[in-house]
Amino acid sequence: MIAPKQNVSLKDYSTMRLGGKARYQADINTSAELIEAVNWAKEHKLATIMIGIGSNIVWGDKGYDGLVMVNKIRGYHMTPIDNETAHLTVGGGENWDDVVRRSVQLGYSGIAELSLIPGTAGATPVQNVGAYGREISDSLIRLEAFDNQTGNIVTIDGKDCGFGYRTSRFKTTDHGRFFIISITLQLERKKVKPPFYASLQEYFEKNNISHFTVQVIRDSVIAIRSSKLPDPAVVANNGSFFKNPIIENKTALLLEKKFPDIVAWPSGDANTKLSAAWLVEQAGFKGKHDSKTGMATWPKQALTLVNEHAKSTADLLRFKQKIIEVVKAKFGVTLEQEPEFIEL
Repeated sequence: MIAPKQNVSLKDYSTMRLGGKARYQADINTSAELIEAVNWAKEHKLATIMIGIGSNIVWGDKGYDGLVMVNKIRGYHMTPIDNETAHLTVGGGENWDDVVRRSVQLGYSGIAELSLIPGTAGATPVQNVGAYGREISDSLIRLEAFDNQTGNIVTIDGKDCGFGYRTSRFKTTDHGRFFIISITLQLERKKVKPPFYASLQEYFEKNNISHFTVQVIRDSVIAIRSSKLPDPAVVANNGSFFKNPIIENKTALLLEKKFPDIVAWPSGDANTKLSAAWLVEQAGFKGKHDSKTGMATWPKQALTLVNEHAKSTADLLRFKQKIIEVVKAKFGVTLEQEPEFIEL
C-alpha cells in the first residue's frame, strides 16, 4: 500500500538541487504499486509524473502540483539467445551505471560506451542517451510501460520508440503518457575493434592502449568522463546542459569559413552537428563564475552548468539565457537545453 508524502522538496530529486515542492511524492517499487499510485492520483484529480534520480530534470520554482513517482523498480535478468547474443531485461529503477558494470563483467558489449552516465535504466530511452558514438537506441529491442492513456501495461518495440538525437516519442508526441517499467537490450559477446569515437581513440593513443576489450572500453570511458565532468553526487549539475546543435551543411560551411577551428561532424546527408561545448567555450563561458546568479560552468567542460550557490531555478535560467544570447550573437546558432524543465 503506497503512502504518498506531502510537500516534499524537489531539490532532493534533481542533481541540480534546485526547484520548489511536490504536492505529493511516492516511491514505486513494483508495477502493482505503479498502478495503485496512478489510480490514487486519478481519484484525487492529480497530475502524475515518474522520474528516476532527476539527473536530467530542472524543476521550476513553483514545484509540481501533483504526484511525483520515483521509479525504484528493480530487476536484472540476462537471457542468452546463442553463444554470442543475449537479451538483458532490467527494471526501470535500476542504477544505469550498475547495469553497464554488470553487463561488462559478463563480457557483453553494446552499452560499455554509456558508462558513468548518471540516472536510472528507465530514463535512458526517454532522451535516447548517448556517448562516445553509442546510443541506447542501438541496443534497445523493447520496453515495458504503463500507458496512462489506456490504463494498460504495454510492450513497445525499440523501432516504435521514435528515437532521434537525444529524443524519442516519450519526450515529444507521447510526453507524459508512458511510465517505463523495464527495458530489454540486445547485447553481444564479440571482439571489440576500431574504428572508435574520436575522443576515445585519442585516449587509446595517448595511453598506448592497443588491446581492446569491453572492459577496456568501460575503463577508458570512465577515465575520460571522470577527468572532465563533475560527480553530480558531489557537485550539483545536470551533466551536458545543451544539445549539440544540428544545422544545414550550407550554414555550417559559412561558419567554417569564418571560424576555421570550429568543431563539427556530419549528421546525415544535408546536416552538420556542431559541438555545443566548443561554442560555449569560444563564447567565453568555460570556467565562468557568475556571482549574480550563483551559477558557473565547469572549468574542464564548458557544457556543464554547475550550481555553486544559486538560490532558485530562476537563477539557473538567467545564467542559461546569458550563454544562449552570447552564442547566438557570435555564431548565429541557438542552443537548446538538454535537461527537461518541469513545472506544474
